[in-house]
Amino acid sequence: MTFVQNSKREKNENYKIPWHVALYVRLSKEDGDKIESDSIQNQKRIIEQHLKHLREQGENIASVIAYSDDGYAGGSFDRPGYQRMIADIEAGKINCVIFKDYCAIIGLNQKDLENQ
Repeated sequence: MTFVQNSKREKNENYKIPWHVALYVRLSKEDGDKIESDSIQNQKRIIEQHLKHLREQGENIASVIAYSDDGYAGGSFDRPGYQRMIADIEAGKINCVIFKDYCAIIGLNQKDLENQ
């Protein structure tokens, strides 16, 4: 996971920008009759642990909004959770996005990764 810090912080260590975080998770296959898949839960757990670590390091996590696309393929950006997240970014509600790995956003599978 990557957490990009604002350049103003590098100039003044006492300056702590309030982060309004989007927590984004996605899984391309639905998991039977469960409302959310186990993998979605695992992604959320990993990201929440990362957020806890950031708070412990003094980052100003002002708000967290979770966006989920369980059962949606990553090959298309026409996913309801993703579209809500983009709309909130454009509206200024979000200034940081955290996800487990970039495959959640762009939908690469293992074969794609091996070919890069």
